[in-house]
Amino acid sequence: MHVPLIVTDFLDRAVTLYGEKTAVIDDQKTVTYSELNERVNQLSYGLRDLGVEKGDKVAYLAPNTLEMLEGFYGIFQLGAVMVALNTRLQPHDYTFILNHSESKVLFVDQELFPLVEPILDDLTTVEKIIVHNCSNLSEQITNYDQWLSQYSKDEFQRALLDEEDVACLLYTSGTTGNPKGVMLTHRNNYLHAMSAMHHIRVYDEDTLLHILPMFHVNGWGSPFYYTANGATQVMLRKVQPEVIFEKIQKYGVTVAHMAPTVLNALLEYHNQNGSKIEQNMRVVIAGSAPPPAFVARVEEDLGWEFVQVYGMTETSPLFTTSRIRSEQKTLEKETQYRLKAKAGYAMIGAKVKVINDDGKEVAKNGKQVGEIVTRSNGVMKGYWKNEVATMETIRNGWLHTGDMATVDENGYIDIVDRKKDVIISGGENISSIEVEGVLYEHPAVLEAAVVAVPHEKWGEVPHAVIVIREGQTLTEEEIIAFSREKLAHFKVPKSITFTDELPKTASGKIQKVHIRKQFWKSDRLVN
Repeated sequence: MHVPLIVTDFLDRAVTLYGEKTAVIDDQKTVTYSELNERVNQLSYGLRDLGVEKGDKVAYLAPNTLEMLEGFYGIFQLGAVMVALNTRLQPHDYTFILNHSESKVLFVDQELFPLVEPILDDLTTVEKIIVHNCSNLSEQITNYDQWLSQYSKDEFQRALLDEEDVACLLYTSGTTGNPKGVMLTHRNNYLHAMSAMHHIRVYDEDTLLHILPMFHVNGWGSPFYYTANGATQVMLRKVQPEVIFEKIQKYGVTVAHMAPTVLNALLEYHNQNGSKIEQNMRVVIAGSAPPPAFVARVEEDLGWEFVQVYGMTETSPLFTTSRIRSEQKTLEKETQYRLKAKAGYAMIGAKVKVINDDGKEVAKNGKQVGEIVTRSNGVMKGYWKNEVATMETIRNGWLHTGDMATVDENGYIDIVDRKKDVIISGGENISSIEVEGVLYEHPAVLEAAVVAVPHEKWGEVPHAVIVIREGQTLTEEEIIAFSREKLAHFKVPKSITFTDELPKTASGKIQKVHIRKQFWKSDRLVN
């Protein structure tokens, strides 16, 4: 008999096997898996009372909190669809997403309520707004805890679901135009969780610190596979290095997912404060490929295992990992670090290729560049109400990522750039990631982003925007001279901008699109 793959199974398993174990630690709030399940049931009864039915959209604008986590399962029991909102958007973005998704109910954390307050009159489908951690708000606003407390904790009679039913609608940030709503089914999320929990090696002994936002590509799946394995989940509202180290030490955290920029900030904090973590710790990193020296610092200075993964919202999200395979453990450490810094090889359940413009796979020589395409159980159902964009992204059964990469003789994929981030200077293709890797080797460089800027002769050339480490000094001439020692001259940044901070997404990913705009909107050309 076929049993549909429904993500509510994960919480069921945790309650059965780990009912009295601590499930969530959220500052002063701590609940077991049995207590989490009771709150989830209350949420489901409450949503049903509000008229939410199978297929309805329920939106969440919240940091990583207990309330956010229980939303996953409380919504799914009704067969409704969760719309998790990026917490770093502008009010007009929320207007578009909430209306486009046809969200019926909006849950919002009190500290984020000012982001939606100006647009309340513009929302066409939202019938009810409920505020988490509510205090000192108007009578028109419903307090979540008071609202939840009136409903039963008893088992909820779930909607009849098929595994191909949409479970969540996640809007990609997009660099042009309005964001696109990615439809992920129960099957997508379920089979992705089964693969990811194997490759990340999730155990019931684990304690996860939720650093990446749960709405984010590499943060979204974690409430499924860590719950399924009965791991303890520690919440984090804001990414602050001192708070992260405090929670890691206090709660015995063993695993965390984060962006490279966040891990870089933790390395800096460690170097300045010497915080020592006694337990074994692993960090799961998704984002731009870091230089091997960065991996070495994490494993040697912090003593943490570095796990690089790769994916995107449209693939649920992960489909490659760069974990060292058994036959490679005899390789020199430097070689292992180089492999760990790559996007890696396909996870179970995914097929991955790197193809040229003719659709043929590139040679496994680490030199030929092509686009990463994938087929997997995690590939989205499509973009909500955007069939054209769906057909542009999924062609002949393969999802086209827009990421350019090489493949080495071991089958490891190495991302060289996003298509839009490749700099074409005088007909030569320049990987901004390669140039950034060199810049990060300079001891005075804390963060760096390389973008194309207009040039009269070459069309465009590399320009670097750099954040200098505290207490260090650096000049434009010094960093350019440093780069010339390590790069072909056409790849060397022709100019430098020093700044106190780089624009980032909520997950900590550097937003090159915002950096690029300031140069291409201006009339200034680099000579």
